[in-house]
Amino acid sequence: MAGVNRTNGGVNLPALRSHNTALVLDLLRGAGAGGISRLELAERTGLTPQAVSKITGRLREAGLAVEAGHRASTGGKPRTVLRLVPGAGHAVGIHLDRDALRAVRVDLAGTVVGERCAAVDLGAGAEAVVGAVAEEVEALVSGVGGGGAVASTAHEPDATGAAPRSGSSPAAVGSLPALLGVGIALPGPLDHTRGVLHRVTGFPEWDGFPLRDALARRLGVPVAVDKDTNAAALGLAVAGERGSFAYLHLGTGLGAGLVLGGTVHRGVRTGAGEFGHQVVQLDGPPCDCGDRGCVEALCLTAVARGDLAEAARVLGIAAGNLVALLDIDLVLLGGRTVTSTPEPFLRGVEAVLDERARRTGEEPVPVRAAPDEVAEGAAQLVLAPLFGRADA
Repeated sequence: MAGVNRTNGGVNLPALRSHNTALVLDLLRGAGAGGISRLELAERTGLTPQAVSKITGRLREAGLAVEAGHRASTGGKPRTVLRLVPGAGHAVGIHLDRDALRAVRVDLAGTVVGERCAAVDLGAGAEAVVGAVAEEVEALVSGVGGGGAVASTAHEPDATGAAPRSGSSPAAVGSLPALLGVGIALPGPLDHTRGVLHRVTGFPEWDGFPLRDALARRLGVPVAVDKDTNAAALGLAVAGERGSFAYLHLGTGLGAGLVLGGTVHRGVRTGAGEFGHQVVQLDGPPCDCGDRGCVEALCLTAVARGDLAEAARVLGIAAGNLVALLDIDLVLLGGRTVTSTPEPFLRGVEAVLDERARRTGEEPVPVRAAPDEVAEGAAQLVLAPLFGRADA
């Protein structure tokens, strides 16, 4: 199947990913529809007015910024105000779970403008799954509905995208905005830097598969790969969650995304956050990872028999270990199992953490539910670097 078109001409991504351009883009995004003047951009970035004028000129040429009227000045002529054009560029984010796929098309402001959902089976093999993912992305970018999907919709004026990678053969999709890339998030462990999967629990046949490169060849656009938990944590941080927190994701498996000091923590080998495979019962039931008594196995077993209170208690014990180890500010709970029935999990995990705080004489770490937006976080794997998020 032909690749995904990013329209004619080009948003030059390497040029846009300079530090100073990221500073300006982030301020434009933060200013919203009201916009911001060049003088304010210079004051807030520390750049010279001349440098700001050059950067904003490039952004206007690329269709990423437009004039948004004038603002009264304290002296002299009124200041021209600029604003970001959210629809000038889009990213696709994909949450690939063990049995389902959700894909979203997101504009530069992080707003979802299209969505598709489909059943998928990781056990079907790499070729079949990559094909299914590519078809969903192509349908989403082309605005095609059907199959239980929510058809995508275009917003804002047309824009242009960079040329596809060498060897791709993109198919025209009309005048849709630039597709800057695709972020895909799925269960780990995996190598985020190289986009290569490791031994996904329960699916050993994926071990060593170069998902990033395979999907990039198929689609003809840049692709970023990360664990579902890391993508969700990144999305939460971009959306404004501050400090150090852990996002615990309980769905078909159990994992954690860690944000420490405002930065996603992946570890030296991008293996941090394998939260579900900490052993809390030495003689416990076997886990698909090959160990026994893992938190994931205990939680999923309790959920399967309908004992959500026990699942929450086990999850709380594991969360307490994490709090003790990392001294984090907040625990966020997400994933389809939690979001379908959040109250038992919130109560159970909170009770364990409160009891731990009483024993240690510390303030209890708060527990909150988080939206199940892994796909949105996956889109930020592409967008966040444009706005200076180096941890993406």
